[in-house]
Amino acid sequence: MPGILYQLVVAAAICALSSGSIAVASGLNATDSFLVCLIGAGVPPRLLQTPASPSYSATLLSSLRNLRYVTSDIQRPVAIVAATEPAHAQAAVRCGRRHGVRVRARSGGHDYEGLSYASLDPRERFAVLDLAAFRDVRVDSARAEAWAGSGATLGEVYYAVAAASRVLAFPAGICPTVGVGGHLSGGGFGTLMRRYGLAADNVIDAVLVDADGRLLNRTTMGEDLFWAIRGGGGESFGVILSWKLRLVRVPETVTVFTVRRSINQSASQLITKWQAIAPALPSDLILRVAVRSQPARFEALFLGRCSRLLEHMRAHFPDLGVTQSDCEEISWIQSTVYFAFYSSSKPLELLLDRSGETPRYVKAKSDYVQEPIPRHVWERTWSWLEKPEAGLLILDPYGGRMGSISPSATPFPHRKGNLYNLQYYSYWFENGTAALEKRMSWVRGLYEEMEPYVSKNPRTGYVNYRDLDLGTNELEDNVTSYARARIWGEKYFKGNFERLAAVKAMADPDDFFRNEQSIPPLPAAKGWGFI
Repeated sequence: MPGILYQLVVAAAICALSSGSIAVASGLNATDSFLVCLIGAGVPPRLLQTPASPSYSATLLSSLRNLRYVTSDIQRPVAIVAATEPAHAQAAVRCGRRHGVRVRARSGGHDYEGLSYASLDPRERFAVLDLAAFRDVRVDSARAEAWAGSGATLGEVYYAVAAASRVLAFPAGICPTVGVGGHLSGGGFGTLMRRYGLAADNVIDAVLVDADGRLLNRTTMGEDLFWAIRGGGGESFGVILSWKLRLVRVPETVTVFTVRRSINQSASQLITKWQAIAPALPSDLILRVAVRSQPARFEALFLGRCSRLLEHMRAHFPDLGVTQSDCEEISWIQSTVYFAFYSSSKPLELLLDRSGETPRYVKAKSDYVQEPIPRHVWERTWSWLEKPEAGLLILDPYGGRMGSISPSATPFPHRKGNLYNLQYYSYWFENGTAALEKRMSWVRGLYEEMEPYVSKNPRTGYVNYRDLDLGTNELEDNVTSYARARIWGEKYFKGNFERLAAVKAMADPDDFFRNEQSIPPLPAAKGWGFI
């Protein structure tokens, strides 16, 4: 750009910024230069916020789910870019690289450790690329496919699919406020996984902005990068704007039940037996367990009628004592409301409520269980669950389709050999250090107590239940250390971690997209033969 024209653009940009939604100082530092670059690239000033902007805090907190990351010692973004079209995301990446401002994409869902909008490193200069406007869901029922923006929620996807067809569904998580972008890029499991696999197993295309600001689809990004973003954490490789989904068939009528059993009703014995039974049930039936104090809840979804479900329960788990009165025959879309809100009679429009639960403090951890945990351990666990500061345990069984997919088919490796995923989930509303320490001690203490009974070498976890206790990244020569990242990375990805790092070295060798648990570039000396 000729010098005089460039100066005019800069002056116009500063004027627009100063009088619009954001404010900058008269002298251009790196952040100001980033903002001016965005304006010059055609991003409207109204879509930009800085800490000096009146609505910065409201925008930053608009989809925040974990109040642990609101504290003053957490590094906040130098800017928020509320992109409304792909060109805005491309500009954010290009301007960020040019002016030393990293980009963290935010879909607006749960994000247990706040990595999409906060940093533990006070030196980190980053902008949040907010994808809330990328929430369109377009369903092609004739082809059993859909396109969903990363800023959509699972509830919005379910609602749109059901509006188009009574016999189509999408296999993803239970919580309707989870963001599509984070869920799919981490794998994504839910009540249909034993029949149809993970959400990521049913992604057939995607649109991504890479580290050079290019807009790519499956064909142009290549199969290795497409493999990596379906379970390897998309934030390490680019900004994923939208996903093409394969929809799956469900009957017009499905059956659900919730059976509650207390300690006096043999809850410990039932959970002990459940561990071997649930992963071996027919693939069109899932029976999960949630425990918080008493009683334990056994929750089921069956892709069929109650009469057939009762036959399965009598054959495989008669001790649970399920009867016809426990069953509800409903549609698949009603089942998503049932599991999210504990009632099938609530309006489907609740799936469209993006605000969801009241913001709270959250800490979660996870395990994979490969051998049934002995009954005496479950009996001892009740003492943890009856403490005033107790959270809850959620047990999601695998098996079925999950056991027939290769562990290397996607970055998600937890296929064969795992009976179930165990989530430790603590949440609270009280502010203050005392409440924080008590709740964190509970979840960490129970996690430590279960160590002898879960997966080993490594002790594995699920990346969408992000846990910074497993380790955080360190830099070497301004690039994430591969050796340091392996400490946590192999716990999430096992043998797939090295391939993820190789893809990172190919797609983002300068490590532009990074956070406390992002995939590092594989050092050149290690090499990798792509397939």
